[in-house]
Amino acid sequence: MIAQLQGRLVEKNLTDVVIDCHGVGYLVEISLHTYSQLPDNEQCKLYTYMQVREDAHRLFGFAEKSEREIFKLLLSVSGVGANTARTMLSSVAPTQIAQAIASEDVRTIQSVKGIGAKTAQRVILDLKDKILQVLDNPEISIVASNTGRDEALSALETLGYARKQAQKVVDKILSNQPDATVEDLIKQALKQL
Repeated sequence: MIAQLQGRLVEKNLTDVVIDCHGVGYLVEISLHTYSQLPDNEQCKLYTYMQVREDAHRLFGFAEKSEREIFKLLLSVSGVGANTARTMLSSVAPTQIAQAIASEDVRTIQSVKGIGAKTAQRVILDLKDKILQVLDNPEISIVASNTGRDEALSALETLGYARKQAQKVVDKILSNQPDATVEDLIKQALKQL
């Protein structure tokens, strides 16, 4: 299998790129997260995953190894195919997906187009234990089940803040102060937003 490609970026589109590796052009499907990290018409390196099926051979590329690992984990979930996994990585940053799975945040996963409540719950159920083992990232941790977290996020959403932005701030506050009350979370988040 092809584990990585390094070469000159010949063509760059939102959903795929062509990388010239010593005269051979590889069409590689990418997420928007990877697209934003790629240079224009320069040397680049992508970590890849090759999906071989009876009707197609598809090559997926990722700017980071961690994104590739999350993609492979998502493919292991029943009902999540390559297109859905790529859409998830395009809609939500890979670290946010991992954080959402680790903290059982169904709402964040369900915010991805095409993911319903049942699929979001299945993703969490199947991957909760695996996500922390695969990704050795101190930023991703199981946030203590704090009911105030959800209440604070709802309040911040009501005040007009984007959920993804508010979630980053609230999770950061909770990692420093796991016992923070709803009021404390909202006050501190408003100072940082």
